[in-house]
Parts: sequence; structure tokens; C-alpha cells
Amino acid sequence: MKDKALPHNHRSSLSVGIIGGGIAGSTIALRLAELGINVEIFEEGISLVNGPPICHLHAGGNLYREISDEQCITLLQQSIDSLKVFPHTVNVRPTVIAVPKPDKGDPVNLIPRLSKLQSFYRQLVEQDPTNQVIGHPDGYFKLYEQNDLERLSQQSMPTHPESFDDWMIPVAKNLDLNQFKYPLALVQEYGWSVFRLAATANLALDKLPTCQIHTQSKVTHVSQQTDLGWQIEYQQYDSGCQDYVTHRLEVDYLINACGFQTGLIDDMAKQQRSRLVEFKAAYVTQWPDNQGCWPEVIFHGERGTPDGMAQLTPYPDGYFQLHGMTEDITLFKQGLAKSTSTSAQPKLADGFIRKIKSGWDNQEIHTRSERAIRHMSRFVPNYKTAIVGGKPLFGAQQIPGDDVTLRAADVSFAGKRYARTEIVKASSALSAANSIVEQLHAEGLFKVQTAGMSIDQAFAVTRSLSAKDIEAYAISLAHQRGYPEALAKTLSYDLSK
Repeated sequence: MKDKALPHNHRSSLSVGIIGGGIAGSTIALRLAELGINVEIFEEGISLVNGPPICHLHAGGNLYREISDEQCITLLQQSIDSLKVFPHTVNVRPTVIAVPKPDKGDPVNLIPRLSKLQSFYRQLVEQDPTNQVIGHPDGYFKLYEQNDLERLSQQSMPTHPESFDDWMIPVAKNLDLNQFKYPLALVQEYGWSVFRLAATANLALDKLPTCQIHTQSKVTHVSQQTDLGWQIEYQQYDSGCQDYVTHRLEVDYLINACGFQTGLIDDMAKQQRSRLVEFKAAYVTQWPDNQGCWPEVIFHGERGTPDGMAQLTPYPDGYFQLHGMTEDITLFKQGLAKSTSTSAQPKLADGFIRKIKSGWDNQEIHTRSERAIRHMSRFVPNYKTAIVGGKPLFGAQQIPGDDVTLRAADVSFAGKRYARTEIVKASSALSAANSIVEQLHAEGLFKVQTAGMSIDQAFAVTRSLSAKDIEAYAISLAHQRGYPEALAKTLSYDLSK
């Protein structure tokens, strides 16, 4: 039921069509509908936010040593803003960065960036105390030498971490400490639940009277008859006549938020754009022998080689999500495609499209999941007892331009009344939404002043949702999508000590 108890002060005659109900499209729909703008959002699937794996709030981009300091600062700012809008979607636990001895990197080189990020975070908090959402700036990161970890390895395993040192105890007890370069860094980069994000989007948009959600709707054509608007042609299955029925709808402004299929709409709109699309997967495992509460742990490595980065992401009930940045685990041979001079849509091989549309072969699920477990057990030897915990989280990710390492991107504008989202990381979705509001102002399409509007004012309906309702809906989505409910549950601890 649409929420009539939270009326808007302003109603706009402006109508916006959003094609794609992933994290970008849904966040933009929330931003616009909360402002009273009439939104029509189209999603081919049965529910919103069901795309590539999201597991990490990149509050500083410390997973990616190859990106610039500027990208890291952008990711930190975007993550803080996202956490303020979606407070019930994060898992509050830190991330540990470790550099194995065979790796060419030097962990000492990470310290200047960490210090720069800490200073930037401190400035944000001084400007606005509500920005303090990832702990006190003094505790943004902490460094650990080998003797620190040897000392911690002798301590008992805490069941409820109450300090940074408590978080390092399972790490100290389970790593071969002689395998790593020092220091190791503990950073306040939290986990992010794709299922609780999806739940928030579905629940909030359903309450907003200015948003119409069209799920199980495939957009087949868009056209701009004049400079004043767009016609969207889409198909929905009609059970009455047991056939697909074509519908048409006109909007004043069109937003292409189709993720890896953004190029298809670009082609329909006759807007050329250079981009990459990359297919990736993360693996769901369960570690019955695990003891203690783990942080996320990143083992740096060279992308695309057998020594690619390994990522251990904890969830409740002994579940862990694994990335291994090798071509036989998270990455895939021929898994990267590029647009051409005749089409803005990179063409992935048919096998990847089959996975996206129809799912995985069970044998491949087990083969790749077991490879991920073996890859992780190189760094955490006891992880060899982990088992396959479910089907992978997977999808294709678009990257604007031709730099496969780009991580901070949000939106671009082309032609008349047309925008395309180009987020690489989920935390960039809110930045894209804000840029679109600014563009609507610049084009004279929306005149309500938003400058100085607080997060509470801008996202009144979204922020009114309770943690309990979000988690319950997230668990139902996990069941619906065939994943363990642990991936939807909250795993959060006080990190202020």
C-alpha cells in the first residue's frame, strides 16, 4: 500500500522513466520519488536490486591499491553518504588488509593513503558531526606488527568483540604469521548486505505514492519524438491471454540504469558510448569449524594471476563469501567484453548470458566454490575444512571507458533529457542520484530547492523503515532467490572502542 501518512510538501508534474531496477535505478527512484517527482521504474526481474554481488562498503577503497588517492577519497565520501541513507543495510565490522610475502606490494606504502583518508574523514566530521558513521576518525585504521599478532594469538577467542584487538584475535590465531609482510592494517570498511539493500528499496518505493514499479517488464524500445520527452515501449506477460502484451508510456526524462545492459538502451536512444562489461562471481561457503567473530580479510595479490587477491567476507551462522581474483575463481576467461564503434553494448559470450538468465550448472558451482576454498586456505590453512554453502552471487558489471581498474564512477548525460548511470561500486549510486537532481534543476525541469536539505528530509520514507522490517523482508528475498538467509541477517558490533 502506498504510504499516505508521509505526504510531500511539493508535487511535481515532471515524470521520469528509469529503466533498470538495480541498486543504481532503485536509489535514483528513491531520491526522485521522495522529492515528489513522478517516477516509473522498469525491472525485468521479479524484484528490485538483484544484480552483481555487493558485500563491502568501500569507505576508502583500500581493497584497490591500484586506484588513485582521488578515487579512494571519492569512495569514502560516497560510502558515508550511503550509510546515512541506508543505516540498516551495513554489517558493522572492520576489514583487515594483509600483504603476503610473495606479493610485490609493500604494506608500508599503504600508510600514506590511510593517513590521507583519515584526515579527510576527520574534516568531514568537523564540518558535519552526522558524518561520523564509521567510528571516530582517530580509529579509522590501526596497524599491527608481527609481534602484536603473536601476542594476540595467545589470547582467548572473544565471542563478542569489544575492541580492535579483539577483532584481530581470530586472524592472529589462524594465519601463518611468517607468510606476511608487516604491518597488517585494520580499517573501518564495513560489510554491506545486498539483500537488506534490496529490501530497503522494495519496501520504501512501495510506500511512495509518486513511484510506480513495473517488475517483470522488458523494455523493447525507447524513442524521442521531440526534444520534450520519451516514449517507453515495454512488454509484460498477461496470464489471462497467456501471451506478452506490449504497453507504451511517455515520460519527460529518461534514465538508463540497466547495469551491464546499459548499452542496449544507449543503442535504442542512438547514444554512442565506450564501455567495458565484466562478468564476475563470489562464492558462498560455510565453515563449520570456525570459532570467533571474524573481520573481513583482504589478502592482496595481482589481479588475473594465480596469486590474485583473496577476500574473506563474514556473515552470521558460519557463512563466508569468497572472492579470488584469478581467472578460474571470481574472474573468467573471455569474461571481459568491450563496446564497438557500431554498438555501445559489449557482447558477453553466450555462456555468461545463460548464467545470468538461467543460473549455473551444479557441477560448476562446486568446482569453482572448491577452488575458492583452496585459494583461501593458502592464507588461512584451517579454511580447507569449509564446504560449499550455496550458489554463487554473480553478475556482469559495466565500467565506463576502457580502464578495467576504474572504481569511482556515477552518471553521464547525453543528448536531450537523457542520463545513463555508470556505477561500478554500489556506494556510487547515491552520488549518481544527486547528480541527476542537479541536472533536472539545470535544465529547468524541477524547481524545488534541495540545497541544504538534510538526509532525514531528503529520504524521510526510506529512513522511516525499521531494522526489523528490513531484515525480515531481506530474509524472504534470500529465500526467494535461493540463498542462505545468513546473507540477509545483520552482523554488527560496536566499533567505537
